[in-house]
Amino acid sequence: MADKVLMKGNEALAEAALRAGCEAFFGYPITPQTELAAYMAKRMPKEGGVYLQAESEIGAINMVYGAAGAGARCMTSTSSPGMSLKSEGISYIAGADLPAVIVNVMRGGPGLGGIQPSQADYWQATRATGHGDFHPIVLAPSTVQEMASSIHEAFELADEYRTPVIVLIDGMLGQMMEPVELPEKKETKKDKPWAVTGHGGKRAQNVINSLNLDTPGLERMNFERFERYEKIKENEQQAETYMTEDADIIIVAFGACARVSRTAVDKAREAGIKVGLIRPITLVPFTSDAIEEVVDQAKAFLTVEMNMGQMVEDVCLVVAGRAPVEFFGHTGGIIPTPNEVLEQVEKLNAEKGGDA
Repeated sequence: MADKVLMKGNEALAEAALRAGCEAFFGYPITPQTELAAYMAKRMPKEGGVYLQAESEIGAINMVYGAAGAGARCMTSTSSPGMSLKSEGISYIAGADLPAVIVNVMRGGPGLGGIQPSQADYWQATRATGHGDFHPIVLAPSTVQEMASSIHEAFELADEYRTPVIVLIDGMLGQMMEPVELPEKKETKKDKPWAVTGHGGKRAQNVINSLNLDTPGLERMNFERFERYEKIKENEQQAETYMTEDADIIIVAFGACARVSRTAVDKAREAGIKVGLIRPITLVPFTSDAIEEVVDQAKAFLTVEMNMGQMVEDVCLVVAGRAPVEFFGHTGGIIPTPNEVLEQVEKLNAEKGGDA
């Protein structure tokens, strides 16, 4: 087993991306993800890869579009305002059915907002990454270790389904330091028969393009793409559950809020309140299966988020009125505390006639 090293989240993710076979990185500095790009700037040339700081986030995502079309395993990273600038390019990547990894280390907003952690880009990642009928796969790690281990999975999913994959991280995780066991360098498949790599007349010409003026043909392509999304929904849902077996109240939280909520669950259990936690690891596809497993026993659900209430809508869609769904959160860069979450749990428990 490899020794653990103390690393900042952004840097651990960058090193793991190199070990996952990332061949090209295109980015632009913005807090709180700048360390990720800076780490890539130092390490990529030594690994025989390409690092390029673009003139803007728009330039960076279109460089990813080009490199992905040529078959390279490539990625970019940014923070919230930069993600908005990348949205058109991400739509082109999805429309061309290309694999790419996009990291968003979220900060408070809207607008320039602040540089403190946030989860306010949930809707952007899951609902409105770009124009048109598409959605990416969205992963949400909650530890530095998971930031490192999930990046290889992000590249693998991108290649398997030929789709953009977003790794959605709140700024707290990008900036915090934890012991991490870095993955071994992995061999990756190089053969991408659809890529524009040159062929010397040995096969039909490949064309990478998101433009389709054949209306029935465009509809057919969208139908095919959504059939692929259904396979992703069936096969790729991931969630962690904690003490949900007998829980009356189920907290649903991702990222840093899941860490806070886990502590609140422990405190509530000490007080005799039956509380459990569902931590979505995939936000798209949303972890509806994990919620379905407990919905019949639950007296109430509580989502904990660093925004004004976004994931709560997905929980409501799954629960479909079978139990109350409540929301608690902070915004503007304020992180909920375990005691605040515990207070919300105690209120819900009292309302539902709990024993404690």
